[in-house]
Amino acid sequence: MPLRRRRGSSGRRSRTARAELSFSVSHMERLLREGHYARRLSPSAPVYLAAILQYLTAKVLELAGDEARNAGGQSITPELVDRAVHNHVLLSALFGMATISQVAPARR
Repeated sequence: MPLRRRRGSSGRRSRTARAELSFSVSHMERLLREGHYARRLSPSAPVYLAAILQYLTAKVLELAGDEARNAGGQSITPELVDRAVHNHVLLSALFGMATISQVAPARR
């Protein structure tokens, strides 16, 4: 028996839904176009950027959650995010010059 679609459903899905992402692909495309980073933009570029940003966000939150658990807390605070980023070799290099709001610069 063939699958039936709901009435009124045109079958159109957003690029974000098709890519199964949480970060908006259309928003990434708008930011790329308004930033004038290149004269031409591939259709897959905003999808790739949204996927990368979603992955990095999930990784940072996972590490911050681990830090919160190790500290005996239940909440992720800016200090824990900062500690998680600075304790991870690759993220520390990536966010080396970044400032996390409400956190004093890490001492090394």
